Amino acid sequence: MLHIVHHSDYVAPRPKNGSFVFDKYQLVMDAIREHAPDHVAHEPAPMPRHWIEAMHDPAYVEQVMTATVPREIERRIGFPVSAEIASRVQYSSGGTWLAAQLALNHGYAANSAGGSHHALADTGAGYCVFNDLAITANRLLAEGDARKILIVDLDVHQGDGTAMLLAGRSDVFTLSIHSDRNFPTRKARSSRDIALPDAVEDDAYLSIVDVALEEILAGFAPDMLLYQAGVDPHVDDRLGRLSLTDAGLEQRDRMVIRKARDRGIPVASALGGGYGHDHQAVARRHARSMMAMADEASR
Repeated sequence: MLHIVHHSDYVAPRPKNGSFVFDKYQLVMDAIREHAPDHVAHEPAPMPRHWIEAMHDPAYVEQVMTATVPREIERRIGFPVSAEIASRVQYSSGGTWLAAQLALNHGYAANSAGGSHHALADTGAGYCVFNDLAITANRLLAEGDARKILIVDLDVHQGDGTAMLLAGRSDVFTLSIHSDRNFPTRKARSSRDIALPDAVEDDAYLSIVDVALEEILAGFAPDMLLYQAGVDPHVDDRLGRLSLTDAGLEQRDRMVIRKARDRGIPVASALGGGYGHDHQAVARRHARSMMAMADEASR
């Protein structure tokens, strides 16, 4: 059974400026309804502002909430921040937190948005406005839902914002396995970074993920895992530089779930990156990812 979090505000109107489009989030749900008819959809509440401000500068949060983000920050984000975008990022942050709550009860749950790992304390970047992963991790720990959280970021781009927002904490471990020559140009320092050369294929990639997860799960011993499950390592991704196949992505996602499940660790996934001119194909990759993880969690 796939427990998936979705809200209609995830699909914001396409900005007049910028290349990012939001129809992917509706197409993902369309694919889920078609191929996983027994899924259970959950609607999140917006993340309360004080939890957002626990990770982000209140002045920046105010700019987002009032749709008065300066042009230079909007350029870093990649699109203008409208009232609809302000609503969207509050709901998507609430969605990752709700997915974590559902994972505590069911072992695995997915947010059909989120994974905004480039957002920093006082600015957005790389299509990310608020960092739902950092916000959720901090709230889970503060409210006593977890003692130690592992954030596994397997998007093709480094999770620089997540690394910087959570740097120095002993109760959070950030793992980022990403393309070395991709965005961001200036990398942050995660708890562990593994930067990959161009065109890495399934077998080599899966071996690297396997070893890293085994070492970190044994050494850090988390009791919650947040997973940024971007599908942009795919060979056909428009913004990726790696060469994973559909089968490789599925094996990757099943591996993350299996290793956590075998240790009794709940997993909440966020959508992350996936880009291409064929939006249907990208949406199907995301949907297959979540369905594979739900299937593996149930074994």
